[in-house]
Amino acid sequence: MSDSTTPQSVWPRLEPLLDGVRKPARYVGGEDNIVVKDHADTDSRWLLVYPDAYEIGQPNQGIQILYEVLNERSRTVAERAFAPWPDMEDLMREHDIPLFSLENHLPLRSFDVVGFSLAAEVGYTNMLNCLDLGGLALRAEDRTDEDPLVIIGGHAAFNPEPLAPFVDVAVAGDGEEFVQELDDLVARTRRADGALSRRALLTQVAQIDGAYVPRFYEPRYTADGRLAGTFPRRSGVAYRVPKRTVSDLDQWPYPRKQLVPLTETVHERYAVEIFRGCTRGCRFCQAGMITRPVRERSKETVKRMVADGVANTGLNEVGLLSLSSADHSEILGMCGELADTYEGTATSLSLPSTRVDAFNVELADELVRNGRRTGLTFAPEAGTERMRRVINKMVTEADMLRTAETAFANGWRHIKLYFMIGLPTERDEDVIAIAELGLKVLAVGREYGRKNKVTVSVGGFVPKPHTPFQWCAQDRPEQLHRKLGLIKSRVASDRNLNLRYHDPEPGLIEGLLARGDQRVADAIEGAFRRGARFDGWNEHYDHASWLAACRDAHIDIDWFCHRERGEDEVMAWDHIDSGLERDWLWQDLQDAVRERPLDDCRWIPCYDCGVCPGLDLAHQTKHLPLYAGQS
Repeated sequence: MSDSTTPQSVWPRLEPLLDGVRKPARYVGGEDNIVVKDHADTDSRWLLVYPDAYEIGQPNQGIQILYEVLNERSRTVAERAFAPWPDMEDLMREHDIPLFSLENHLPLRSFDVVGFSLAAEVGYTNMLNCLDLGGLALRAEDRTDEDPLVIIGGHAAFNPEPLAPFVDVAVAGDGEEFVQELDDLVARTRRADGALSRRALLTQVAQIDGAYVPRFYEPRYTADGRLAGTFPRRSGVAYRVPKRTVSDLDQWPYPRKQLVPLTETVHERYAVEIFRGCTRGCRFCQAGMITRPVRERSKETVKRMVADGVANTGLNEVGLLSLSSADHSEILGMCGELADTYEGTATSLSLPSTRVDAFNVELADELVRNGRRTGLTFAPEAGTERMRRVINKMVTEADMLRTAETAFANGWRHIKLYFMIGLPTERDEDVIAIAELGLKVLAVGREYGRKNKVTVSVGGFVPKPHTPFQWCAQDRPEQLHRKLGLIKSRVASDRNLNLRYHDPEPGLIEGLLARGDQRVADAIEGAFRRGARFDGWNEHYDHASWLAACRDAHIDIDWFCHRERGEDEVMAWDHIDSGLERDWLWQDLQDAVRERPLDDCRWIPCYDCGVCPGLDLAHQTKHLPLYAGQS
């Protein structure tokens, strides 16, 4: 644990270097609603890190929420850091400047807890770079009692094993309550002058519900190299670590005072999460599976948050966020009343995540009350109805064309469609149908204006933990390139359809990290040592470095990515309890192969996925309350 003295700011050494980097505003702090405290007046110090560039990480909802939750505690300070761009990293290493916070520009090692929010696997090498720049040993076993705890959260923490050797604690699920419980423990330790050793402190951390402490577990392997399981090394720790779930979002109306950036970021809006969780049951979607059950914020709470947020930030766009925002049981009334409130002002509403079959004329009209018609984004995900039955994305072609007509007829000029290739049971006709559907939507758009646009975006499918497709093989990059060629050939006949696609190679490494076990950690460190940074950015991703790192670590990518798993194969994440029954996930996979869809369980009898009884919770919809097992 860090000592009680106020650490020294790196700002005097940092400021002269800012003229030599792109976008120096990434590193200066000082945003509206920033919280700056004197560390000498606190009992615990947190550094919240998003391991990507400032413009990507600053709007992150998880960082924003935890920043407020922690800083509302009078004796706690939370500050932020982001991955430095390579030009800044070079200068920091040249001038021996450690990774620093934006609020007080304090070194990473002056904090008690360093928490990384990991939304995706592409941030793993940036995370190691942040630790290295901060002067911490990469491996948890090499850290001393004076070093901060390193914790991870976010969706990628639902398989923590590839990062297990580098972290002290992983927590899967919601963080609002967890960080307060951990903060209480850290504060007590610091008030006792850090009397606990690192191991003793982690022993107590392991007693917090949802805390996975890798040093207290060990993976075991069979003679043929398969994982036999991840088992506790000691008594008193959970055999399966449960995810944390906040049951009532109305009790957590954050962020109240969202940070307002001084420079351009990917999202510049006041964001309100209107519900958490999803029960649509898309079989490829990890987010929908691991965030169950559905928990809605009431219309009244959302309206109050919007009023406070607009007043506190001055932002002129309000994003109503969730995995499928139009599914909120009060969405029409909510949007209508908000539109009434802000009609004639500069404030506009947006639903960044909208299902094709939930979009209608009435909702469209409410969203454009102020005359703003930005582009709409929908995700049919697959080109044929057969394929959509496989993935349980129950949207028909008629739904898509009707939605397109509604949008174009109401003045929208641009529709973006997202698809995946490489899905289980996929055939060439399913791939070609992606281009066909895009062209049909474009034809609808042209009926309402020759300048109307359609963009088709295509990405390669990556199987993820805690989903029915966790057992499935991932397509090889060469297979995905061939399928992209089919789409390109069909689209070539009409250049007015804008086609965008992701290179398949980075998806291969994403798949390795998503379903890898602790042995993959050596490859992650090897890639970092070879210079891997910003793996989610095309201009920085270096596939050759990753392949070399995997060879050096004796990692067989084919074995981890390109083979089907059997029903009984142990998964690297089986000791992390997402609430989903493994037998149910397997049965859902069999239904996928048989092309059998599954309805949304909010509106039908419980189909026993395991989440609601396992967590002793139920789906919470404010308009029509349902309870586990209720039909």
